[in-house]
Parts: sequence; C-alpha cells; structure tokens
Amino acid sequence: MKQRKKSPYNLWQNTGFMLAQAWRKYPSVIFLSIALAAATAAQTVTELLIAPMILQKVEDAAPLNELLVTIGGFSLALLLLSGLTRYLDTNTLFGRVSVRTEIVRQIGMKLARTSYPNLLDARFNDLESKAAAATGSNDRATEYIWTTWTVILTAVLGFIVYLAVLSGLHPLLLVVIIVTTAAGYFVNKRINEWGYRHREEEAGYLKEMRYIREKVTERSPAKDIRIFGLADWLNDVWYKSLRLYQAFVHKRESIYLWTNVVDLLLSLLRNGITYAYLLRLTLIGGMSASEFLLYFTAASGFTQWVTKILEMFTQLHQQSLDISIVREFLEYPEPFRFEEGDPLPKDLRLPCEIHLENVSFRYPKAEADTLHQIDLTIRPGEKLAVVGLNGAGKTTLVRLICGFLDPTEGRVLLNGEDIRRYNRREYYQLFSAVFQEFSVLEASVAENVAQRVEGIDEERVRRCLEQAGLTEKVQSLSKGLQTPIGRQVFEDGVELSGGQTQRLMLARALYKDGPILVLDEPTAALDPIAENDIYQKYSEMTHGKTSVFISHRLASTRFCDRILMLESGRITEEGTHDQLLAQGGSYAKLFAVQSRYYKEGGKEDGE
Repeated sequence: MKQRKKSPYNLWQNTGFMLAQAWRKYPSVIFLSIALAAATAAQTVTELLIAPMILQKVEDAAPLNELLVTIGGFSLALLLLSGLTRYLDTNTLFGRVSVRTEIVRQIGMKLARTSYPNLLDARFNDLESKAAAATGSNDRATEYIWTTWTVILTAVLGFIVYLAVLSGLHPLLLVVIIVTTAAGYFVNKRINEWGYRHREEEAGYLKEMRYIREKVTERSPAKDIRIFGLADWLNDVWYKSLRLYQAFVHKRESIYLWTNVVDLLLSLLRNGITYAYLLRLTLIGGMSASEFLLYFTAASGFTQWVTKILEMFTQLHQQSLDISIVREFLEYPEPFRFEEGDPLPKDLRLPCEIHLENVSFRYPKAEADTLHQIDLTIRPGEKLAVVGLNGAGKTTLVRLICGFLDPTEGRVLLNGEDIRRYNRREYYQLFSAVFQEFSVLEASVAENVAQRVEGIDEERVRRCLEQAGLTEKVQSLSKGLQTPIGRQVFEDGVELSGGQTQRLMLARALYKDGPILVLDEPTAALDPIAENDIYQKYSEMTHGKTSVFISHRLASTRFCDRILMLESGRITEEGTHDQLLAQGGSYAKLFAVQSRYYKEGGKEDGE
C-alpha cells in the first residue's frame, strides 16, 4: 500500500492560515462566527430550560399571570435568539465566501505567474487540481472550515453549560455518558472511514463517468460521434463505469449498516442507564418531574455535544489536509527568479544579443537530451530561421531562447549576462511570440489583440490586424473591433477559423511590439495563398526587430538572413537558403521533396 505523504502543516497552523487570510481583508467573518456560536449555544440552552421551567411553575401552582410571563419570556428570548442566529449566519456567509474567493484568486495568480517548468511538473499539476477542488464550492474546506469552527465553539459552550447542569448528579453517570458516546463515535468513525480510505477508487469511477458525459455534450467531438458511430461505444463505456460504481456503493452501504447497529446498541445502553438512574431518584429521592425532565434532556443533549465536538474535530482534520494542499501549492518553490532577480536595463530597445553557450536540455525523466551541445548566437536585428523534422528540438530551442526553460547544461546569455540573474518576467518583455499552442479569450477582437481591457490603442490594433491580413474579416463583423470572439459567454460572438485565429495571434504579437519576434509555425493553419501573403509582409513585420522563425515549410526560410537545420537535437547545417541548397545536405534534400510535392500538387490541380 502506498504510504501517504505527511502533511507539512498541522490543524492549528492551517487554522492560523485561514485566520490570517480573513484578518487581512475580511476580519468581520472572525467576529461574526464567534457571535454566531454564542447565539446558537444560548438558543439551545434556552430550549433546554423552557419546558422544565414551565413545568416547575405548574408544580408550584404559580399564578396564571406568572406562568404566562414565564412562557412569554422564554418565547420572546427564543424569537430574538432565532432571529439573531439567522442574521449572523446570513451575514457571516459573505465573509466566508469572500475569503474563499480571495484564495481562489491567489491560486489563479500562482498558476498564471509560476515558473514555466512547474507547468511540466506532475506534482505541481496534481497540487493545482486538488487546490482547485478544495476551493471549488461553498462546502469545500477553505469556506466550510468557518462553519466547522463555529459548530465546535457552539458545542464547547453547550458542553460547559450542560456539564454545569449535570454536576449535581452522580459523577459515574457522567462517566457512563462520556464513555459510551466516545466508544460509539470511534467505532463508527472507524467504519465510516472506509469511504474516506477508498475515496480515490470512488473518484476514479465518477471521473470516468464525468469525462464521458462531458465529451458527449461538447460540440467539438459531435462530428466524430456521428461520422464514426461512437454513440453506442460511449454508452457502453459509461454504463461499464456506472456498474462498477454501483457495486462500490453497495459494498460501502453494507459496511455502513454496522454503524447504525453499533449506534443503536450504545444509545440503548446509555439512555437506559440514564433513565433508570433518574427514575430511581424520582421514586426514592423525591426528584420533581421538572428536575427529571431537565436532567434527562440535559443528559441527551450532553451526549450530542460530546459527539458533535468529536465529529467536528475529525472533520476539521480532513479540512486541514485540504488546506495544507492549498498552502503547498501556493508556496510551491519557484526555480526562476522574479522580483528578487536583477532588473533588466530600462531601455528594452537596446540591441539584444542572445547567445546559447554549450547548451543541452533534457526533460525530466527523459532518457536522452532533446538538445545537445548547442552553440548559437542570435545577433541584434537578425532574421533567423530554424527548420527540421518533427522531434528535432525546434520548439524546445525556442523555449530556451524565450526563458521558459533553463538549460540542464550550459548557459543562455543576454548581452553576455546569464539570464538566470534577471527578473524573468522582465526578460519575457523582450519577446513577442506566436506559439503552436495559444489561448483565445471570450472577449472582443480588440481586447484579444491588445490583451487588456482599458487603454487600448485602436489605431494600433487596426494596423496590426492589417499586417496580419485580418482587416477584411474584422470589417465584415457587425461590431468591428468590438465583436466578441466565441459563443460560450456571448450569444452574438463569432467563431474564427483556424487560419483566422492564427492571424489574430500574429496581430497580438505585433501589438506587443517586443524587440524580439518569435514565430513558431505561425502559418501552419493557413492555405498556401494566405501563407504567401504573410511571407510577403514578413520583412515589414520584422523591421528593426530580431526574429526567430520556425517552420516545417522550407520555402518560407528564404526571407531569413540565416537558417539552422536541426537534427536529433543538434545543429547540423547553417547558412542562407541558397548556401544550404548548394551544400546538398539534409536541408537541400528536404527542400527537394517539398518542392516536388507542391509541383505535383499544382500539376494535378491544373488537370
């Protein structure tokens, strides 16, 4: 059995963490929770006393007006306490939600600003998934812990009051009540923990069913489901998981049945002893009916307080484990320097020379280097192309140049200085880029290009769209630059084709206007005519900039000053387009294959 890693934070440390989170922005949640616990305990104590006190008045033959005053007083007290608890509970909710929302914001900021290698780390991604689950709804640990502590405080206050009420009885009765309550709790806890110990198994079944349900309701796989007739297959997969889950639930509920049996036996024992003892005091010791009612109700309530305290501390322990995961994620180590790093020169327009000095890189757990012994200098203003077959290491090279990864051997230098000394976020400001994987937000065209909500230079947006070849499409839209993209948020949103989306990403990179432009397969989704249009504008787009251009179509490289041929993680050829053709090496052979393909395609098209 795999041993669970011990949590680095205990229950009290995590409670302190949540108190600190609340105190910084929403201190009211702390005071309201304490007030709610006191009001709830007072209401319960009032409910305990009302019947015995009224019965005592009847036994004492009190005047009718005195009886009515007693009833009215208790009724008014209950009414006020009930209203107060409802008011406090409602108003505490806002603070509880606000604290959880603040933690959600911190998780989002950690994820958005963390060092790129963390995104490739399975442990980091696992913690992020669990941290998101711990903050995903009102009943999750980062919000419900306030309810748990409120119930604990209420139970402790009630325990003290009820203990004071029962102090007049034989101490052995209190021992019997506490022992039977604790025994029932721990037996039931052990049985009920079966579900917690097997939660991963249950989560696996639910995850499989949820995955299938999401796939059959999404639009993206809808065409495949119909074309390939996948409906029956997906149905069978879902029902297979459902049957496994039903078997799991049947086994779990069969085990839980023993919880009810044990609880019933101990309750009979505890209540029987208490009832017999109080009945003896009533028949032999002359205890009044009101006292009998008070003590018997208090004994039952005392049992509930003890059980509630034990249950809540168990629940608090589980919530503490979830909060530990949130803290582990928020405090996950950063391999890069950010604010603590040296600042870059103020003028980012200074000539930037990037040099890879004997650089090798190997991904975690990989058996071989993706890049090996790379020596490369990218001169200011140079237009560099990187070509090679899939798996040659082109994208990894770009990641190293952009500072997303640090080499496992060697150094990446900016104007002769190791980039690891700098604030990495400032280093990112040097680059404008179009990557193979990109994100389009459900926002307007202008916001997607400018990547901001306010202060958008619309004239600059139009100029970038023109350079990217998207002006005609945007002009055809009903709201122009303000047209929302996507239909998940906006009903009147538009959905761009793959090529149009790629042009939008190019416009985004041009808007940022960094001194170094990185294009990783920027025309992969474009047809040859649209691709040629981008190539014709390439010189204009890269004017005054250093550019790194990755492409699998070698015809595009003729616009670049220098071309690198990557094979198996090494630079095997280097030169201009004409020089590499003259060498007759791998570049020339690959170019010949591609040229023949396009010529044959053109001939066939002509026919």
